[in-house]
Amino acid sequence: MCGRYAASRRPEDLVGLFGVEKWEPTETLAPDWNVAPTKSVHAVLMRPVKDAADRRPVRQLRALRWGLVPSWAKSPEGAAKMINARAETVHEKPSFRQAFESRRCLLPADGYFEWVTGAGERELEEKGRRKRSRKQPYFVTPADGSVMALAGIYEFWRDPALPGDHPQAWWVTCSVITTEAEPEPFAPGGVQEEAGPRSLAEIHPRMPLVLPPDRWDAWLDPARTDPAELRALLAPPSAGLVRAYPVATAVSDVRNNGPELLTELEAPEETTLF
Repeated sequence: MCGRYAASRRPEDLVGLFGVEKWEPTETLAPDWNVAPTKSVHAVLMRPVKDAADRRPVRQLRALRWGLVPSWAKSPEGAAKMINARAETVHEKPSFRQAFESRRCLLPADGYFEWVTGAGERELEEKGRRKRSRKQPYFVTPADGSVMALAGIYEFWRDPALPGDHPQAWWVTCSVITTEAEPEPFAPGGVQEEAGPRSLAEIHPRMPLVLPPDRWDAWLDPARTDPAELRALLAPPSAGLVRAYPVATAVSDVRNNGPELLTELEAPEETTLF
């Protein structure tokens, strides 16, 4: 799954990296090293510019709210539960189907966090000696230091409680598409502890789907609406492109935010994790 990620790159850098043609500085978001559900996030998408005479789709950098609200929803209460869409079923689920066919985006990220419950903690939990296990967070990031482009979908929702001209009358929300986690070993330079996880699948069975640059154009193109053609773009990227390392458990508290959350630990904070 993807329940937390880091996005610290400057909008100016994202504009150049993703070939953005339209960017509204008023939508600029501050660097965020602990992006949590319902927060605003930067997204790259293709849409006509509002009120422009030329109605051709333009690549834009926009601020969306993470946690998709379907256009037909009566309220946004379930948004926090709609942060992920499974690649295997996104084309058929009522909440995601229309967005998948016509409203796709890329969500730039430095990497994402995933939590592992250690063997020692699980054993105590199974014996009833701990009501809640302690989990060690790991940060998964490209081994070459590049930006991750998470596959996403977005949707518009009209708040019926507000007048149409109210600045918050329309919500634009998004979900991250996930897929089965890679069972292949990490790229060199990843987790160093001898008994630690050696692949993404050993950390969590799911992972966010990262799209390589050669799929960006096709994924963002709103003219592509054939589900079969779009599903072909959801193939996992090549294995061995990411590294993962343990980070401080401070990231588990959404109130904590800063570059120190990405600092690599020499070993997990809990010595009995594996």
